[in-house]
Amino acid sequence: MNQRIQLASIDDQRNAAAREAVRRRISWPVNLTPANVTYHSRGHVVLIGAVQPVIAAARALQHQGLASLTLLTLNDAAELPAGSEPVIEQPLSAEQLAQLTITGHLGAFHLQVPFSQGETLDLAQVLVERDAFDVVLDLTAPDMLPAMPWELPPPGYLRLAPEAADEQRQQVLESAVELVGEFDKPRYFQVNTDLCAHSASGNVGCTRCLDVCPADAITSIKGRIESRIEIDPFLCQGVGSCTSACPTGAIEFRLPETRRQQDTLAAWLDAYREAGGEVPVLRFVTHDTLEQERQAGVVTPGHLIDVPLEELGAAGHDQWLTALASGASEVRIQLHEGMPPRLSTFLNHQVALAHGLLAALGHAVERIQLVAANATDARDALPSLLPLSDTAVSFREPNKRTRLNQVLARLAALGTPSGERQALPEGAAYGGIDVDSSACTLCYACVSNCPTPALQAGGDTPVLSFLEADCVQCGLCEQACPENAITLVPGFLAAPARETRHVCHEEPAFECIGCGKPFATVSTVAAMKTKLANHPYFAGDALARLEMCEDCRVKDVWKTMMRDPDAQLKV
Repeated sequence: MNQRIQLASIDDQRNAAAREAVRRRISWPVNLTPANVTYHSRGHVVLIGAVQPVIAAARALQHQGLASLTLLTLNDAAELPAGSEPVIEQPLSAEQLAQLTITGHLGAFHLQVPFSQGETLDLAQVLVERDAFDVVLDLTAPDMLPAMPWELPPPGYLRLAPEAADEQRQQVLESAVELVGEFDKPRYFQVNTDLCAHSASGNVGCTRCLDVCPADAITSIKGRIESRIEIDPFLCQGVGSCTSACPTGAIEFRLPETRRQQDTLAAWLDAYREAGGEVPVLRFVTHDTLEQERQAGVVTPGHLIDVPLEELGAAGHDQWLTALASGASEVRIQLHEGMPPRLSTFLNHQVALAHGLLAALGHAVERIQLVAANATDARDALPSLLPLSDTAVSFREPNKRTRLNQVLARLAALGTPSGERQALPEGAAYGGIDVDSSACTLCYACVSNCPTPALQAGGDTPVLSFLEADCVQCGLCEQACPENAITLVPGFLAAPARETRHVCHEEPAFECIGCGKPFATVSTVAAMKTKLANHPYFAGDALARLEMCEDCRVKDVWKTMMRDPDAQLKV
């Protein structure tokens, strides 16, 4: 199946006809009633920067129907001619400006500066007697403000460099005026906390979504018992990298949902093949890029099927591998200009991960590749490899990890797996564990903390079993183990053992000395006796209670109290 195609054999006209058949037959799935979030902005604009550019911008914004203009300047303020908008001028020292913090989003920006003795001053409350500003217009030089935390600024934050061209300056100022009123946008994600592998029993495990969000919309909220992931829908801008990075499907993109998107891709490939197409290449591309190409009159080659996305992060290695397993010959990810650095890093990581999995399963890594922005030759190039299969397959399992395992099994059946553990990029959600049998007491703390079915107890039998296919390498089991008996083993095992549950440790059950009921393991009881030997509650003959089940232990305590009612006070 890895046979190279003779380029002359490709009938681009027939492939183009097949692509048109796909468009007529299948429409892209969207949620019929996606939830929205609403921004409310009355037009209280704050301008920050040196006095000259701030005054120039303020003059252009006067008489534009804004509620107020607040000028935060590094130097002494200069007077503006009277206008319809109230103008509040507040000079700031270089030290204050260097320590200015900006948080929030359109309609809810908070600007604070140090005041005295560790206190901060909320400028909106002081200057315009409101809880927040609506729009921030940043006209500072690069070295004037502290580095803002965002790679992708929040809605309502506008940046205008002092040296910007007149056309760009006019566009930014017009945007500030237009950001008055109510604005709706989709709630791009849905979260299932039951699947989240972020935290358990006070330990922090998976942080992949936190690491890849360029809008800093995701935070870890520490509760009384454990932490939880929280996404601010007002800061989220639909990049989608969190949903692709999430190994369990706890965060899912909604426009469209991942499973529906994969089903649609399989249907497209099936329609393409039925219409006579030979070598379909899927190109994951943003709506904006497609619109730019349309306006430029770009003609898409017949072998190329475009997969439009809000942003490229909404599809990761699982989507790309699913496309190959469903009959695509190649997958191309069309990059665009102005991508946030964390998104670029994420896509490179995902491609390296996909290449590692393809190599482990015996396939050419060239099947998945990034295409640089405006690289027309690489975008339109004829495919060099035949599809892995001429039969379209749809993977309908709702659980993300189970669905991905089906895709990997399909690719394994179509390739020649190495049978060895393949090294993958750091942070990949693939790997196993090593359990030190001499240290493990089968307390099952690892099982109770594992967010997937990877680790399981043996029921009535003291057994710890492990299924590597379900392990997402979150590390919660390793942290929860009181005996430090578990070590993570990263890497993808390209062998049937990955799909087979095996026993990590087992030992005989310890039978209660009172009733004979098995209630723990021999090593667990021995460990408890060692650790509690000097505890006053288990002094003397009471140490034998550790060899009793919970029922017999309670009975023994009551018998002791009946003989000596003050026994508990003597402890």
